[in-house]
Amino acid sequence: MKPYTQFEDWHLEKLASPSEARAYLQLALEDYENDHDTEAFLLAIRDVAKAMGGIGKLAEETNLNRQSLYKALSSDGNPRLDTLLAILHGLGFRLSITPLEN
Repeated sequence: MKPYTQFEDWHLEKLASPSEARAYLQLALEDYENDHDTEAFLLAIRDVAKAMGGIGKLAEETNLNRQSLYKALSSDGNPRLDTLLAILHGLGFRLSITPLEN
């Protein structure tokens, strides 16, 4: 096993895998449903974006400028739904609706 000097290196390496990134974003969204912590949810999206090539690459994929992405995903960001969907699509994901469990 490769030694990691920082947790962030290990974390980002894991999130470069689409299946790991999907699970991480799903968990972050479920946590958001429970605690309404927008900052934590946006941090999860930033982590995945960083792992998948960074904000510059995401800007190219979404046709959004880097400053808009940084602002939307900042700790006080409040992206519009169309921006959030563009970001998720740029990362290779989509939102979906599932019934609540009883």
